[in-house]
Amino acid sequence: MPLSDIQDRVAAACTRAGRAPQDVTLIAVSKVQPDARVAAVLDQGHRVFGENKVQEAAGKWPRFRETYDGIALHLIGPLQTNKARAAMELAQAIHTLDRPKLANTIARLAQDMGACPDLFIQVNTGEEEQKAGVLPADVDAFVAEARALDLPVVGLMCIPPVDEEPSLHFALLAKMAARNGLTGLSMGMSADFESAIALGATHIRVGSAIFGDRVAG
Repeated sequence: MPLSDIQDRVAAACTRAGRAPQDVTLIAVSKVQPDARVAAVLDQGHRVFGENKVQEAAGKWPRFRETYDGIALHLIGPLQTNKARAAMELAQAIHTLDRPKLANTIARLAQDMGACPDLFIQVNTGEEEQKAGVLPADVDAFVAEARALDLPVVGLMCIPPVDEEPSLHFALLAKMAARNGLTGLSMGMSADFESAIALGATHIRVGSAIFGDRVAG
């Protein structure tokens, strides 16, 4: 589906929700996509992209930044502490802050580097054992802990269980964010971003609907 069609759907969803389209950031998830597909989206003027793996991002985006100005990179995959510095050097936002050890590492590096990307705390709204993220019962305490480290936490992120109604998880995430005075909501992907927008998403992560199916694992 062309980028313009996704942008039109985002705008329509915002209109239905009584929101301004500029209040929703469309993150084009470019993980495991050929350079030609990414360049085609860049050529259409889009500048906000998401990557899962630091190593892949490091091999891709410095090259694109030599040609295209104004690229904003969002890291949306699990982050190992030993990759935190590289992630902070590459990305303008990290959506997967999910444990105290990572929070402390980022805080130490931010002091050393003099800067820190925007941070979203990942919440495991479905309490799935195999999935990363802070459990809902622990969100308030973790937000407070991150703030005590002077980390720039701007919002919460979730990935709903594949077999459950995503809107229930989006509503839960929005409630937790509001309770903690956070305005950022990273939620919604190719199949459900319109529902996420209706429930307050500020950042939607859309990959296959823009680029087509991934070409590798």
